[in-house]
Amino acid sequence: MTLDDLRVFVAACETGNLSAVARDLSRTQSAVSQHVKRLEAELGLPLLERQPRGVAPTQAGRILQQAAAQGIGQIELALRQLHDLKQGDGGAVRITTGATTVRHFMSDGVVAFRRRHPGIKLEFRTENSSRGCFDALAAGESDLAWITIGSPARGIEQRPVIELPWVLAVHADDPLAYKDSVDADDLARIHHIQLPANSTSRSHLEDQLDRQDIQLASTTSVADWDTAILLAELGLGHAVVPALPGWTGSGHGALRLIPIPALPPLAAGWAVRQWDALGPLTQEFAQTVVDSLTGRT
Repeated sequence: MTLDDLRVFVAACETGNLSAVARDLSRTQSAVSQHVKRLEAELGLPLLERQPRGVAPTQAGRILQQAAAQGIGQIELALRQLHDLKQGDGGAVRITTGATTVRHFMSDGVVAFRRRHPGIKLEFRTENSSRGCFDALAAGESDLAWITIGSPARGIEQRPVIELPWVLAVHADDPLAYKDSVDADDLARIHHIQLPANSTSRSHLEDQLDRQDIQLASTTSVADWDTAILLAELGLGHAVVPALPGWTGSGHGALRLIPIPALPPLAAGWAVRQWDALGPLTQEFAQTVVDSLTGRT
């Protein structure tokens, strides 16, 4: 029984699909199966059972999965701490997030953390979806991911930090720019700039609009929230976007952000594989960002 055997087995339990594990770990499905078979042969018990759509742990498998997941998390924490010890005052916190997240959610937190720990590296990796962030966490390529909170993901812990009310971004000359708020009838008449495809924010918005039987006429789509806001400022359409904490519209005289009370707010926050397995500096960075957003710094 090796640590690699246990890592592969835990990944198989979490994803429920050996092909997905092989793809995520850049291995063949046969190699993944061999790790599981080696554990089963050593323990003398079946650990996974095949189902119509993948695999699931047996009773013995669930016992091993729970123990192995906790043990692997502690071992990975220890290895990171040993690495930091070897580097002296060095070390790194690895964060995966969207292209514009640092500007909107982390700028103050980054400054405060760097002031306290100038020798610690902050390594940022960009992904264009929460799914991509989850994959980076599962592969051990990141410690933290800042995401739009969505449906539960197997093997990932999500912690909401801030709620983002929806607003309508319009040019200052638009007839809707003078309203205190917009309602369903107003939204039905806009020329909608669609949010990024496959994004949690777009799925959340479309779900809420469907529930209220609101159909939006879309003129274009964008890769991020900032671009949607910019196109609205240029008068090229209307953008339904979250009200971002680091984007107040200062210096954008041609733009108006109108509240949409009918839409429930969007939540954003941290995602990790296991909070208890994070190193002290990583936890401190996460909390520093939280404090900066909630006014506790």
